[in-house]
Amino acid sequence: MLIKRKSIEQAESSRRPARKPKFAPVTLSEQDGVRYLHFGTEWVQGAMRIRKPDWPELEYAQQMMAWMLFIDAPQSIVQLGLGAGTLTKFCYRQFPEASVTAVELNEAVIAICASMFKLPENDERLEVLQMDALDFVGDPANHGAFDVLQCDLYDATARGPVLDTPEFYQACSACLAPHGIMTVNLFGDHPSFAKNIKAMKFAFEHVICLPEVHDGNVVALCFNTRPTIDKDALKARAAEIKAATRLPAASWVKGILAATS
Repeated sequence: MLIKRKSIEQAESSRRPARKPKFAPVTLSEQDGVRYLHFGTEWVQGAMRIRKPDWPELEYAQQMMAWMLFIDAPQSIVQLGLGAGTLTKFCYRQFPEASVTAVELNEAVIAICASMFKLPENDERLEVLQMDALDFVGDPANHGAFDVLQCDLYDATARGPVLDTPEFYQACSACLAPHGIMTVNLFGDHPSFAKNIKAMKFAFEHVICLPEVHDGNVVALCFNTRPTIDKDALKARAAEIKAATRLPAASWVKGILAATS
């Protein structure tokens, strides 16, 4: 049963803004060769197949890469909410010409990703920042700087994004270049879904939702500039993505066409 309440992080910061936030414990589980990240509950916050540490194991994580249908050579990618480091690792390996930045408030998550989820150390292309995602997107120095934002901001309840206001999504839009795209992990069967979609449509030129996958995850694609939906071009690009990465890009095209028909 879901109980409507503030996240642990929000509740603590609202009571004592000068104190360090109190986070739920970072816990792990393993099953059938897959290691899972939790925040002290049964909800999965990320996963890694131990024999394929850079592969996005969960279907929703694969869908978070659907921006590849429209941007084939990104120069700058940002992940808001590190999770198990899945998308950060995949982008770092897959796009050697791009800078990859991950923003994570909980230093324990960063530490566990390094020790248990094979997150590489920071280098000239990879930077993991321990800071609040709201502060990051609100920094004028980051405005207009990125091709891609990937947003997966959940707390221990794991049912709705911690940051979900129109102002937050406006700040995310401001961080993107005019051609930029943001992907966001949502829960389609939760009241937070409609609130987030409304806020995204306020902030972005165009929003497309892919079909719901396991456990109710819905990935939204937010565009600063309304894209041209060319069926044949998207299918051709999906075939290229499949050949290069093995990601199931054809299913993304099918979802986009269904959502825009």
